[in-house]
Amino acid sequence: MLLSLSANHKNTTFEVLEILSATDANLLPELVRSAHPAIIGAVVVSTCNRFEAYIEMDEAAGVSPVAAMNAVFTSLAQVADVQADHLRDTVHFAHGNAVAQHLFSVASGLESVVIGEGEIAGQVRRSLEHARTVGTSSPELERLFQRASETSRQVKNSTAVGESGRSLVRLSLDLAESRITNWSECRVLLVGTGRYAGASLAALRERGVTDVSVYSVSGRGAKFAASHNLPLVTRAEYAREAALAGVIVTCTTAPHFVIEADTLSAGRKILRDALVLADAEVPENGTGVLSLVSSLPLEPVMPERQLLIDLGLPRNINPDVTGLDGIELLDLETIRLHAPLDEEHIVREARALVDSATRKFVDVGHEHSVTDGVVALRAHIFDLLDGEIARVAGKTNSAATTEEALRHFAGVLLHTPMMRSRELSQRGEARDWLEGLTAMFGITPAPAAVTVADVSKRSLPPLGTATLSSGTA
Repeated sequence: MLLSLSANHKNTTFEVLEILSATDANLLPELVRSAHPAIIGAVVVSTCNRFEAYIEMDEAAGVSPVAAMNAVFTSLAQVADVQADHLRDTVHFAHGNAVAQHLFSVASGLESVVIGEGEIAGQVRRSLEHARTVGTSSPELERLFQRASETSRQVKNSTAVGESGRSLVRLSLDLAESRITNWSECRVLLVGTGRYAGASLAALRERGVTDVSVYSVSGRGAKFAASHNLPLVTRAEYAREAALAGVIVTCTTAPHFVIEADTLSAGRKILRDALVLADAEVPENGTGVLSLVSSLPLEPVMPERQLLIDLGLPRNINPDVTGLDGIELLDLETIRLHAPLDEEHIVREARALVDSATRKFVDVGHEHSVTDGVVALRAHIFDLLDGEIARVAGKTNSAATTEEALRHFAGVLLHTPMMRSRELSQRGEARDWLEGLTAMFGITPAPAAVTVADVSKRSLPPLGTATLSSGTA
């Protein structure tokens, strides 16, 4: 049985998403899988606007998953330091066919803040890869996520939803357009060196930005800076560079604020002190002071207005920065509120592809669900046949012997179904037997026929004279 829990920008508050995102993503799959004995697999998709847990239970369809789900909510609540009831009230639960349809829609970008965003497909794929690494994947979850990636590619290649340029990063820069007079003259500080940082840099360069420097919170940004031909800001330079930037874009997974009011205030003080020192009268023999002044890069000057774009979850930028003069903050919550509404004509075809992929996934799953039964039935029939062949081995190979063997085989084959017909009919469950007859052999008994119990008492008709009202055995 497949289940899913989904907390996203449509059904969950930003505060709950931030709490869930603050948990260690590396631990989440095992946390979910170990929450209940019936859970045999778990894949967690955690991004800046959603938290999703996909679960396989070792239970047949129709068995209540409530106990397992309560256990998952309890485990998540403990590590996220939030009430389990609060999670239950905000997180959407799905099971059965709805799980595949939801994941296929997510992977195709149809459930994103920006319809058709390209980053989510990679995040879904990497979530499965991580589950494999930590050993929490399962055969059915493998099949689910592989089909999700296939559906995402089909939507991207076959519909307008797949057009390039649709992303949260680009939406944030679109919203910044009214604040930026000329992107080519804008000084930008990029805080972060992950995939979102790469996407942000690409989007900035598309707008003509050339003056970009990068800062790594972890101190491991040299490789990113070198591969993208960017100057790397050191920890000692960070406050000053933050105060000099006209635009700051943050996109890190740090569990703490990377920019606060104190950061910018400290950087502004450094710049003001440098200007004061430069304006001071310097004596002719003050070579040490002259050396210090000449080493300070005084251009470009501190901007009058700064735009801070926070793409991190949990937040990278402390909201207290808005208390400083000239600061404007765009965080994910603000960006989400300004996201364009779904364009029905764009997504209609994509959703049709998702629906088709869901039906195919479910159909294949149904086929897989009876595979063991088919194998068992074939083994049962051939075991009986092998026994009959062994019984008549060595006897005269005549038509009479062959007919007798076939009649005996048919009797052995029908013995258990006939006994089951009697047992079910005595319990008032004859309809189950009749429906099974139709499902297995396509036989529909004629109206007003004899009872099932009577059928079980009859002797077999002569070979070749049996007539079926529909289909053939």
